Amino acid sequence: MPGLAAPVDRYSVVIAIGGVSVRVHTADSDFLAILQSRYAGFLARDVQAEFDFDVELGMPPFGTPLPEVRVTHRAGRWLMERGDFRAEWDPAARRGSIQQSATPYSIDAFLRIVHTLVLAKLGGFLLHSASAVRNGKAFLFAGDSGAGKTTISRLAPPDVTLLTDEMSYIRRRDNAYVAFGTPFTGELAQSGENTSAPVAALYLLHQGPENRIEPLAMADAGRGLMANILFFAEDQELVHRMFRAACDFVGHVPVYKLTFMPDARVWEMIQ
Repeated sequence: MPGLAAPVDRYSVVIAIGGVSVRVHTADSDFLAILQSRYAGFLARDVQAEFDFDVELGMPPFGTPLPEVRVTHRAGRWLMERGDFRAEWDPAARRGSIQQSATPYSIDAFLRIVHTLVLAKLGGFLLHSASAVRNGKAFLFAGDSGAGKTTISRLAPPDVTLLTDEMSYIRRRDNAYVAFGTPFTGELAQSGENTSAPVAALYLLHQGPENRIEPLAMADAGRGLMANILFFAEDQELVHRMFRAACDFVGHVPVYKLTFMPDARVWEMIQ
């Protein structure tokens, strides 16, 4: 009919990480191609997504751009803001919307935040660490930037499957913890393998003149773990849940200080 606007084509992809599936809708075919490339190993077909998000491209209407992430909870809805995106999410309705710049970095940061909120309800967390599977067991390598996460990932021998060199995805299953592969990349700029394994150990990385592993007392292990958990929400309940999850994790998983040289022989100690 005259005067009616032509219908806008809508595209969507389902991105499944750690068993949690998110459907992203967009009207931009170029952005769809970006999503398909960026999350190639984590796209799911014929899956009923747990959450749906509509993406509108364009800079969010901030008066002053936010230099850091802000995550707040109001009237049952989450508001997530950074300089390059603004998002709202209603967990009860399982729907949300994002206004963001047309880059993969914005959607990547948004997905990390969503998963931290989902995991907090499940007793899990995202951990600023590399992780890898060897002999059916997952090993985590945490530390600040420059501690050696990328280095130990590069040194991994052929029998090691890399889950991530940057952001580990940890969920509780019964009385154990499981690490999942993620597309969240660090300096290697390479997605992890979309697989999982029970966590055998967490290593807190330090570079030094020799390769040495030292067990940590539970208090030191807990502090080291908490320092590397990714979490932004300004919500007291979820902060308490995260603290309890960290305490439970170090009660079930051994934590060590790993001092190492940039030498592949360090992997002889990790079995």
